[in-house]
Amino acid sequence: MRRSRFLSLLALLPLLSVSLASRADDAAAPADVIPPTGPGSTIIPLLAPTLSPDKAAETAPDAAHPLPELVLPTLVPDRLPTLAPRTANDDTLDAFDHFFREQLDAAAVPGGAYAIVQDGRIVRASGHGVRVRGSDERVDDDTVFRVASVSKTFAAELTALLVQEGRLRWDDRVVSFIPDLQLKSNQHVQALQVQHLLSQSTGVVSNAYDNLLDANVPLPKIMPRFKELRPLCSPGQCYTYQNILFGLIAPVIERSTQRSYATLVQDRLFDPLQMRHASIGMEAFLATANRARPHVKKKGIWIATEVQPGYYQVPPAAGINASAGDLGKWLIAQMGYNPDVIPPSVVEELTRKRVRTEKDMRRRNWREFVTDAHYGLGWRIYDVGNEEIVLHSGWVKGYVAEVAYSKSRGTGLVVLLNAESSVISDITTHYWGNVIASEPPVSLGKNKTILQRAP
Repeated sequence: MRRSRFLSLLALLPLLSVSLASRADDAAAPADVIPPTGPGSTIIPLLAPTLSPDKAAETAPDAAHPLPELVLPTLVPDRLPTLAPRTANDDTLDAFDHFFREQLDAAAVPGGAYAIVQDGRIVRASGHGVRVRGSDERVDDDTVFRVASVSKTFAAELTALLVQEGRLRWDDRVVSFIPDLQLKSNQHVQALQVQHLLSQSTGVVSNAYDNLLDANVPLPKIMPRFKELRPLCSPGQCYTYQNILFGLIAPVIERSTQRSYATLVQDRLFDPLQMRHASIGMEAFLATANRARPHVKKKGIWIATEVQPGYYQVPPAAGINASAGDLGKWLIAQMGYNPDVIPPSVVEELTRKRVRTEKDMRRRNWREFVTDAHYGLGWRIYDVGNEEIVLHSGWVKGYVAEVAYSKSRGTGLVVLLNAESSVISDITTHYWGNVIASEPPVSLGKNKTILQRAP
């Protein structure tokens, strides 16, 4: 019933009026947003200051984890994605491109970019509109946006690599790395593990003190207030989305590796995947010439505003800046095409369902066809019948973002906008609705599907 309702709705999507809400309430709530700081530092100064590269070696590793030799992934040029030649699917790609531009124009969004990946290649990447309203600086697929909470996917993957190397364990206690961490219950602090940070299951009320990040309150003034919050559940027992607590993974990583979080992300992820425009932090973003300015709606008009530093204080949660082309490469790696950088076993661990996210079942547009929803480690997992879509969205002042992929379909989509518009949900669900409506996979048993293709 739900699926047929969605397919009926899908046929009418081009005719439906576009919601012009001023914030991407479903695409990325404050819970789905959080930025990092400048290139060499992570800001959690109250608990454990993030380490610049030259200071990192001064901090001793946790005694329980002797440091093995750090092995950096090797570049594999022949596996890196390239823009695919035109194919028989060009009509479909052209139709999406038209829809994307039409939706941005209808919502008067200043600019946006997207990338579509298929079978290990970026088959279409494009921009539309301008980087700042009133200018003639065009957005293209290399234009850099703040990706907000999409940053969480990078933090989780880096952590998983370190777990595989024996430098961390998922069940390590957070307090072992951040001994002055305080919550209302000391028992709760002692039970909090690394995996609870990344699975959004800390048990602390959701989006704790995000309002203070929105107000650009310095993090050292925020952290002491966590000892005022009574836990809602034991760690690992319920879904409670966080930005500030998620950001604690940075000092955990830095203490276990003696290297800065930003440097590790650059060396282990950005460089091997040739994400040439990706960076971490406000300083790096403002130094990028081809960047999109943020826009907020005032009296029905999108107005350019200034980049805000608040969420850049928690880099793992929302500190990454990237282009649509960069994130297309990121999705390709998730689907197994760069195993030397992102081993399939890492992806499998991160996308294992940890906590159910019932709120996602009511998410705008998605609720028409999502049958179940969970959070893994840094990624959301939506069930659509017997298929899975793995995704994460992001929202920070002036920007919204979403990345999603289906391994069984071999496809993925990136969408970035420089305005807080819920039109992003219309765009992404239009794409996935068309994907799901075509060539249904043939089940091969539990968690195994292949595409049913025409002979």
